Amino acid sequence: MRKAIFFDAAGTLIRLTKSVGENYALVAARQGLVLDAAELDRAFAEVWKEVPLRPATAQPRLDDDKGWWRDLVERVLDRIGAQLGPLDCDTFFEAVYGHFAEAGVWELYPEVLDVIEELALRFELAVVSNFDSRLRMILQHLTIAQYFRHVFISSELGADKPNPFIYERALEVSGLAPAEVLHAGDDPEHDWAAACAAGLEVFRLDRPHNSLRDLRL
Repeated sequence: MRKAIFFDAAGTLIRLTKSVGENYALVAARQGLVLDAAELDRAFAEVWKEVPLRPATAQPRLDDDKGWWRDLVERVLDRIGAQLGPLDCDTFFEAVYGHFAEAGVWELYPEVLDVIEELALRFELAVVSNFDSRLRMILQHLTIAQYFRHVFISSELGADKPNPFIYERALEVSGLAPAEVLHAGDDPEHDWAAACAAGLEVFRLDRPHNSLRDLRL
């Protein structure tokens, strides 16, 4: 009998209100810098595919993955040819890093609140996400944190989806067997294939072809 539902976060429960490039450009403007949002979006998409994977440690990563994000941001700035000195680059990164945990940067998908309010009456809910500790603040800002018994974050568990360890550890901490859990997510590799490999049933979220309202349980 199903007892719990795990949810992916970004792309499943939450999304940015503006593109990554628009957010970077906004932070830059606050510092008197002019960066083109479209160029930043293109650079981010390219760099995202190139950056080294975060190491699997099976224990909390010491800097909550902040160093990994610093490297990514610096690569994006290099890709667009931004002429920033070391101090300006460091100041920009710190501002960007904090910005993505601020209220108003993320929003819920339209159906999320209704769906999780209903499901929380019948199931234990948890989040399993390739994120860092900023996610906890984001969920608080969006007033849904209280619905989740656990928030399993890759930086804290030391493994990123699709590594099966993150699902195995989530099951262990929850005290649940794989057959008792359904995982809902939008990513074919990180959510669908990886959760299936860990023995979980999967809801394959594929907007706009379906939504979380199609979770019929």
